[in-house]
Amino acid sequence: MKRILEVIFFITIISFNLSAQKSNVLRKSTTDTVLLPPIPEVSQPRAEESVPMGDLNSFPEMKLDDLPAAPGPFEPTWESIEKNYPGEPAWLREAKFGIWVHFGPQSAGESGDWYARRLYSQGTLANKNHLKKYGHPSEVGYKEVLRDWNPTKLDPGSLTKIYQDAGARFLMIQGVHHDNFDMWNSHYQPWNSVNIGPKRDLIGEWAKACRADGMHFGITFHHEYTWWWWQTAFGSDSEGDKKGVPYDGNLTLADGKGKWWEGFDPRLLYGINLREYKGVAKAAYTDWSAPLPGIFTNHLDYAKWYTTQWALRIMDAIDQYDPDFIFTDGTDQQPFSGRGTGTGIKADAAQHVISYFYNRTLQRRGVVNTFSIVKFRHKTNGTVTTEEFGVPANIKTDQPWIAEAPVGDWFYAPDFTYDSGMMIRYIIEAIARDGNAAVCIAILPDGSLDEGSLKMLREVGVWMRRNGESVYGSRAWIIPGEGEQVNGKLKMLPGGKLERRHADFKFDSQDFRFTIGKNGALYTFCMIAPAPGTKLKIKSLGTDAKYLGKPVKTVKLLGHNGKLHWKQEVDGLAITCPAKMPFATSIVFKIE
Repeated sequence: MKRILEVIFFITIISFNLSAQKSNVLRKSTTDTVLLPPIPEVSQPRAEESVPMGDLNSFPEMKLDDLPAAPGPFEPTWESIEKNYPGEPAWLREAKFGIWVHFGPQSAGESGDWYARRLYSQGTLANKNHLKKYGHPSEVGYKEVLRDWNPTKLDPGSLTKIYQDAGARFLMIQGVHHDNFDMWNSHYQPWNSVNIGPKRDLIGEWAKACRADGMHFGITFHHEYTWWWWQTAFGSDSEGDKKGVPYDGNLTLADGKGKWWEGFDPRLLYGINLREYKGVAKAAYTDWSAPLPGIFTNHLDYAKWYTTQWALRIMDAIDQYDPDFIFTDGTDQQPFSGRGTGTGIKADAAQHVISYFYNRTLQRRGVVNTFSIVKFRHKTNGTVTTEEFGVPANIKTDQPWIAEAPVGDWFYAPDFTYDSGMMIRYIIEAIARDGNAAVCIAILPDGSLDEGSLKMLREVGVWMRRNGESVYGSRAWIIPGEGEQVNGKLKMLPGGKLERRHADFKFDSQDFRFTIGKNGALYTFCMIAPAPGTKLKIKSLGTDAKYLGKPVKTVKLLGHNGKLHWKQEVDGLAITCPAKMPFATSIVFKIE
């Protein structure tokens, strides 16, 4: 599994040799060369839905002790990670707002999220669009999408400046999605953007652009559950002229002889057929559904290979790009937990990756000022969690977290709603509860942003420049806000993808949110921009509310230089809006 070569004697440049795919894939690290064995032999698939999943509870966690380790205090256990991690880096507290660069070849389908999986699901929008643009997936599948995808207008340097001008202080950059296509010069995945499609090291370009502009960045990895996510590619049409004709996920390395993809093993893209397990085939055609919890007991050798490759690919990106954070997608407490998106195997791959990441950070930077997002892992020092689509109802300070949502969808499709107001209010809702916000703005297949996205980002930038002191470096106050109650809870922006219902969501002059700035001032966000002369009353800041402890000394409207009429009363802080109110979306008061 692992072969150590003394680099003192053998310092060589390891180039990816496509003819070697059938045997080994090499990766050069800082201290050794790790050899990944070929994909283990797997038996012919049994009848669909005929094999029960192995019992999760009786299966011991598989230990991947052959993975490389970087010298340092972090061992590949959660206990060691928690013990040694110094805590949330100061830069994340300062940043508060980032852009989710959720971009890859699935944008080519112009069908929104999960295009690669859904193009093999007969009758879906993705399937219909694929038939029109490419052809039938038994003849022209996702591998051809990869071949043809070439985002010639993608300019990470220009986009980073656009995002920075909108107020973003960090970027979350997709390294590999569920489609299994690495967006960098990957030493462990030949299906990557340097070998196929753009013929560019896209993560390398983003890393260079971010460093040039002082932008923090992280790389995101979504390939944990690729092996069952891709099971649609092993099916066929259930009706019509092509009924029963296998899709191209069933092709073998030998089938590529004489074709454009000769030497590229389809199993390294699509995985292997796992539809024999109960629940897998059914889940393949159900949106957002994972198979039943359990273990793929007939494929334990493959499972070990798969989890090892999963980890080595992330370590490879860590070594090449030194990101400020890494992100692993999933729905359970850790990747490969045996349940949720981690269905199939129980293994300690994530602990190896995170300990490696922090030790490498320590080697390079002398301090661990990076973090690891393990989506939905709770209360572990050393991990940051996310809140996909939504924001907690209450203040959440038990661990750092990032609210994440796309405008429209995670990948591009026509007719998204572009509205700077919903973006700004989403950010406010997150920071008022002590979180951060990362918003995805879908990039067109050619790598550019459309005019609706550019206009929206420009407007967000105007608001952030005026009110940034209430955002950057802020923390939650005693309560997140005040205003209308719905079912006993504070009315707030709804969850889900940011779309028309968010743009049209109604707040009024009684709806406020709060933060404490790094200067110690209290900032109050009115969730609308009231008309000139409107009289506001912030009830939580009245003398009877007993939140402040001291009387209000000064009140300033950010962006307004004239005199502001206000008075702290028993039942609230009364403020009269100025005669001129050239503001949009939300106004912010600085209260000393």
